[in-house]
Amino acid sequence: MAIDLEQVYDRVYSYCRRDDFAGYDPFDGLNSRIFHLTPLKHVKLARLVWLQMIKRSPVNLRPALIVEKGVNPKALALFALAELSRYRATRRQNHAENAKYMLTHLHDLKISGQETDGRPTTAFGYNFDWQSRVFFAPMGTPAIVPTAFASQAFVEAYEIFADERYLTVAMEICEFIVSRLNRPVETDDQLCFSYTPVDYSIIYNANLLAGECLARVGGITGNSKYLEMAAKTARFVVRRQRADGAWVYGENRKQAWADNFHTAYILLSLKRISALVPGLGAETTEATERGTGYWLDNFFLDDGTPKYYDNSVYPVDIHSVGAAIVALCELRDGDASMVHLARKIAEWTMANLYDREGFFYYQKRKGRTVKICYMRWAQGWMAYALARLIESER
Repeated sequence: MAIDLEQVYDRVYSYCRRDDFAGYDPFDGLNSRIFHLTPLKHVKLARLVWLQMIKRSPVNLRPALIVEKGVNPKALALFALAELSRYRATRRQNHAENAKYMLTHLHDLKISGQETDGRPTTAFGYNFDWQSRVFFAPMGTPAIVPTAFASQAFVEAYEIFADERYLTVAMEICEFIVSRLNRPVETDDQLCFSYTPVDYSIIYNANLLAGECLARVGGITGNSKYLEMAAKTARFVVRRQRADGAWVYGENRKQAWADNFHTAYILLSLKRISALVPGLGAETTEATERGTGYWLDNFFLDDGTPKYYDNSVYPVDIHSVGAAIVALCELRDGDASMVHLARKIAEWTMANLYDREGFFYYQKRKGRTVKICYMRWAQGWMAYALARLIESER
């Protein structure tokens, strides 16, 4: 018997709205009040170990370590995108009002700035300190990933509601990208943006998300500078594709892994940028097709299980589920098998990572399921994924 995805979606959305979309995150461990009472908070290795200890624990240590639930801007953007998708599919006003509510809530969390010429900038950051293997970003540091998803939500809202205020926010985000993000690589025909204004890391999906923001706004406003820069980000990533069709996460030797959801990000951004920049498809189509083929062949089992890595199934992560469903729905180009796979993944997830209370679990590991409820990583992504699948099946 087919699963009623609309019923599941409504249950998840209602569950998350009870706490006004505040929740835990896999990476919020450095918000621990206990950790902040120690001198370890000043030590990079200690921050990384503490963060990973909490993230990898099969039980939720946050209440004991006094980590409070928080509102994450990317989570709000994902829920806004989900409700915009539901509105496109149904034209019901409650979805429109929900989307506008989410966008207002999201806008309240923006990080504002102003360039020397007086032009305003807008960006978004995470609601926690974040220590990666390469750099440290304090809470509220503007970051391209939450900023890009916010931009997507505001642009889609502008396209649906024709409200210039939404486009204005997306334009201010572009000003942030071109004026505040570092450029570790910039040549006549290639460009790479940094993850934040405080690092020079080369992360392929993050660079494309910046390019996607520029392409979306450039396509609407006719800004040729933005379109040219977006094309350069696409060329940079295409030229770093492996011979087998895969992309690793980043250029640093510590980032040389290929995983499911970052591959999905790359494929989606390449498709979106190529569709918006005139003539770029001739340079990106073959790489996108090879990348899609590698992704489909190496990241999914026959029963719909989404693998985490190309060479390892576990842990099966809810983020891989959500990003895969969204990507499959958008990359399908008339290929019904992709939507069929998206439905198969959704049904596998309902059987393995869904709690009847109305939320999705974090991971399925060998021998056990980690049933922690994460707002951005799990609920936001799955709300967006379910909405896109429902829209695609209509």
